[in-house]
Amino acid sequence: MGALSLVDLANLTAARAQMALSLGWHIVVACFGVGFPVLALLAEWRWLRTGDEAYRVLAHRWARALAVLFAVGAVSGTILSFEFGILWPGLIGPYGGVMGLPFALEGFAFFLEAIFLGVYLYGWDRLPPRAHLASGVPVAVAGFASAWFVVTANAWMQDPTGFRLAGGRVIDVDPWAAMLNPSTPVLTTKMLLAAYMVTGYGVAAVYAWKLLRGSRDRYHTLAFVLAFTFAAAMTPAMIIAGDWAARHVADTQPAKLAAMEAVYTTQRGAPLVIGGFPVSGQVRGGVEIPRGLSLLADHDPGSVIAGLDQVPPADWPNVPVVRTAFQLMVAIGFAQLALAAWFGLAWWRRRRLPRARVFLWGALAAGPGAVLAMEAGWVVTEVGRQPWIVYQVLRTADAVTASPGIGYGLYGLIVVYAALTAGTVFALQRVAREPLPEIPAVASPDPRSVEVAR
Repeated sequence: MGALSLVDLANLTAARAQMALSLGWHIVVACFGVGFPVLALLAEWRWLRTGDEAYRVLAHRWARALAVLFAVGAVSGTILSFEFGILWPGLIGPYGGVMGLPFALEGFAFFLEAIFLGVYLYGWDRLPPRAHLASGVPVAVAGFASAWFVVTANAWMQDPTGFRLAGGRVIDVDPWAAMLNPSTPVLTTKMLLAAYMVTGYGVAAVYAWKLLRGSRDRYHTLAFVLAFTFAAAMTPAMIIAGDWAARHVADTQPAKLAAMEAVYTTQRGAPLVIGGFPVSGQVRGGVEIPRGLSLLADHDPGSVIAGLDQVPPADWPNVPVVRTAFQLMVAIGFAQLALAAWFGLAWWRRRRLPRARVFLWGALAAGPGAVLAMEAGWVVTEVGRQPWIVYQVLRTADAVTASPGIGYGLYGLIVVYAALTAGTVFALQRVAREPLPEIPAVASPDPRSVEVAR
């Protein structure tokens, strides 16, 4: 590919900015669409098991919040579907038949979720309790499936399979092989765990704030414990999945791994550098662990780690961006793991929250932290793949539209997403501010189960 003209460069920059804005916004709402149904069903199931009315109130309120987020997610998801065709004709034109199957299946999952969400919301006080709980199960399953299908399309862009190129034409298309590419298990596992963690920590953060401000009744404590436990249970699995993903990247996208760790020269027994910032071909200000990267990537302290010197400079990802995002993601993940361990130890020993108020402040920070870690993970995944939109097959610059005026679309999207954000916050606040119904006391409750930090 030759040098880009100023017009082409402007289009590429504007198109990438639009996709970053749309994906970055939509993925947060989509996470709640995946995780919130599970959380609401857990609360309703606990109500059926214990008879504690506080769980029923929780499930009902969380279902209403889910309805708001589902509606908003449908809008932002529709915007994304149009953007793929408008901004990236060089991708959708030749490769739409290869990568289109998961989007079609996601459409079925979305409609299934919408239908049963309507049944679930309308069925409160109209269906028998167990039937109502059962009506919510397809919502959670469809949310899981919807996310899984969409992420398989991105996995294909990372690890393209299911087709051949002959004379510049796409032939021998196998959509199933494309969808079930080698990167699919890794990326779908990480995304679904991230969705559950964003939901759990996000909801727990709301109630952590309430507890810090003195709302220490049974309702708010149960809400915090249920949401935080849900997220904490996913955290160790995410650490394991992250290690799996890093080793997969080492095998399939060595340039991305080199950017993630700022490895400029190929090394045997490569060190792991924690912190610092890449400047002039080296990381400055970090803490070096000898042979650590080779050990983590290959489980062999003497293995060879390919550096960026093996990649043409035109094919380098943006090293400072990718490495900074990766370090941020890892730091937040281990901070969440420590917080989850603190909570688990206190609950196992005395069935109560940790006494120190700093724990609740940590839980409050874990909400936005989970979102930030998830976004940083996608920065690593997407920016680390550049300059390829389909890895080593199609460059991003060759897929972007040549139509003029793409920059104006970016300005329009900023306005649209600002309005969506304001509307979402307003609607959720309306749900949150509704007075709580009177909740009957539970017979002989365990006092330790409602004790909080003071």
